[in-house]
Amino acid sequence: MAVGQVSKRHRIENTNIKKMTAKIRTRIRTFALLAALALVPLLGQAGDYNAVRAAIHALAPHLEVTSIEPAPIPGMVEVILEGQIIYISEDGRYLIEGVVFDIKNRRDLTEERRSGLRKEAMDKVNPDEMIVFAAEHPRHTVTVFTDIDCGYCRKLHGDMAQYNAKGISIQYLFFPRAGLGSHSYEKAVSVYCADDSQTALTFAKLGEEPDPRQCDNPVSDHMKLGRIAGVNGTPAIVTEDGTLLAGYLPPDALAARLDLLDSLAENQ
Repeated sequence: MAVGQVSKRHRIENTNIKKMTAKIRTRIRTFALLAALALVPLLGQAGDYNAVRAAIHALAPHLEVTSIEPAPIPGMVEVILEGQIIYISEDGRYLIEGVVFDIKNRRDLTEERRSGLRKEAMDKVNPDEMIVFAAEHPRHTVTVFTDIDCGYCRKLHGDMAQYNAKGISIQYLFFPRAGLGSHSYEKAVSVYCADDSQTALTFAKLGEEPDPRQCDNPVSDHMKLGRIAGVNGTPAIVTEDGTLLAGYLPPDALAARLDLLDSLAENQ
C-alpha cells in the first residue's frame, strides 16, 4: 500500500474514531442527566417544579432554566434550557428529548413552540446590528445566519437580486462555523466594522479578503443567538414567524415556501 493511501486511511480512521467518541460522550451526558433526575426526590407540590429544578441544577448548575411550564402531555413539564426544549416528569424522574406530535390535529407541537421561541429571540435583535438587503417592494423578510466562507451562503448571496425582485428582503446575522477567534470570525468582524458593510460583505462573499477592522460588534452575540435558535449549519433561514429553514433555497423555492407559510397561518 502506498504511503499516501496509508495516510488517507489513517485520516479516515481518526475521523471515525472522533465521531464515535462524540456519540459516546453525548450518550453519557444523557444517561448522567437521567440518573441525576432519578436520584432527586420529590420536593414540593405540583406546580412548584422544585424536583425538576433541583435535578437540573445538580447536574449542570451553569445552565440557565428559562422557563418551566405544563407540557402537552399530562404529568410532564416543558423545560426551556438556553433556548432548547426538553420534557421532564413533574416528579423529576423521567426526561424526554424529542418531538411532541398531536396526531389528532396533525401538529408538531414542539416545533411550533420552537418557532415561537425563535421569533421572540429575533424580535429582540437591534435592526442596526444586521446587514440588510431590502426589496424595493417587500412581501417577506427573512433573517439569514451566514458564514462568509460557506459555499452555499455565497450562492445565496449571489442570488440576492432575484430574492429582492421577488419581494424578499434578507437581513443577515453572522454565524462563522469555525468559531470565535477563527479567520472566518475575524472576517465577519471586519465586514461588520467596514464603512460600507453591504459592499464589504458582497466582496467578501466573492472571496476577497476584507480590510482588517475592529469595533464594538455583535458577532459573538449573533453566534449565541444562532445556537439558541437551533442553527447547526449555514445558511440558516428564519422566517418572520420563527420557522427555521435549514440550507440554501433558490429564489423561486424560497418565495413559494414563504407564500405557503403565510397561507397556512391564515387558515389556522
